[in-house]
Amino acid sequence: MPETFESALQARVDTMIDACTRCGKCVEACPVTAAAGLETAARENPAGVIGGVIDILRGQNSNNGGTEAARHWASGCIRSGDCIEACDYGVNPRFLLSMARAAMARAGSDAAVLRKKGVDGFRHVARDVNAMSKIQLDDALLARLGQKTNNPPPLAREGREGASAEAQPDFVFYTGCNVLKTPHIALLALDIMDALGISYQVMGGPTHCCGIQQLRAGDLATFGRVSESALDKLSASKTGQVLSWCPSCHVQFTEMALPAAEKTRGAKPFEMTPFTLFVHKNLDRLRPLLCQPVPMRIALHKHPGVRGVVAAAEDILRSIPGVALVDLQQPAVGLQANDLKPLPAHRRALQEAELKAAEAAHIDALVALYHSDHRELCAHERDFPFQILNLYEIVGLSMGLYYEDSFKRLKLMQDADAILADCEDLVERHGFDRDTTRAAIQTMLDEQPAPLRGAS
Repeated sequence: MPETFESALQARVDTMIDACTRCGKCVEACPVTAAAGLETAARENPAGVIGGVIDILRGQNSNNGGTEAARHWASGCIRSGDCIEACDYGVNPRFLLSMARAAMARAGSDAAVLRKKGVDGFRHVARDVNAMSKIQLDDALLARLGQKTNNPPPLAREGREGASAEAQPDFVFYTGCNVLKTPHIALLALDIMDALGISYQVMGGPTHCCGIQQLRAGDLATFGRVSESALDKLSASKTGQVLSWCPSCHVQFTEMALPAAEKTRGAKPFEMTPFTLFVHKNLDRLRPLLCQPVPMRIALHKHPGVRGVVAAAEDILRSIPGVALVDLQQPAVGLQANDLKPLPAHRRALQEAELKAAEAAHIDALVALYHSDHRELCAHERDFPFQILNLYEIVGLSMGLYYEDSFKRLKLMQDADAILADCEDLVERHGFDRDTTRAAIQTMLDEQPAPLRGAS
């Protein structure tokens, strides 16, 4: 039988299970075992925990197999990646935990139920991404970010993006979905590539989904179809290189979709590099463009899930004249802010501690790496004596590049009806439904793990 996406994933699971010695080092390295609900006895028996995960993957024991501690660990994974470095045998425990969560989601549900869960999750993301981007951007900027518009401007797919039909670009810049809610960040990334003289094509949004909603629902068949569709679309650069913005999409592709494609197709369709690592690789070319001093004391909000990105971001900031980098001595965990959702109390405590440490350190700006970090933190600018910015806003200031952070301006209003009224002209111009738009706005306001001061 020919290899399928599902069978390739399962083969990858089986290979890692066979390689795993159940030593428990991955559990010991995890920074959130206590926060995830593992009792002291379980933490003292890490071999039993990873053994339980393997039981889940094999479908053994009652209640879909595995120990209670293993289920807690899989459910509470925030994708920090420390477990990967801890393993001496080439096993990727983060991948195994993702597959264990999918197995738990499948337990007791038929295929139709799983498909509906995945479709509902995807539709919710698509609604929010489309609404939040369109209440901030006109047609020209939406088209520049690779999004369909009612009135596409002339040559929307050519020009600086280098995506004409006659020549493939050097790179595909893959936004993922959710950075389009904070589009100023993605637009700054494009301007930086323009300044470096790089040709690229922008792809992303719900039409290029990585399939994470289907994976979370346990619908591996649809996850495979969605992932393979995205793989085919992204295979459009002459260098075979895709620059990824979203860390979640990056992990989905590099740890799941690309290895599966390599097995089913005989070769990877492309290599994927995080955008910040790409910028860091080109830092010698970027430094002469960092002309304007940015006299600010800056602390970096850190998530280490994609290795090398935090160190690269620090090097980039140190290259900007005037920047003084301040270490707040706070824990750095998770893939991005959004990945801490399974542990809400821990997520809130981490953010509150960091905000207090930033205030005590008298910084000028708390600077985030990723879009979800920015969404969750930016409204705290109302209550603290420092700005909340993205890394590339700082880079942009030194290069003379700027876009208004409309997302932060709107979120600081803290009133869904007032926000809708503020954006009414764009809602009408894009032909968007008011109730749908208001629901997306309310979701934005509800995404506030650490409450604002004075909030009930």
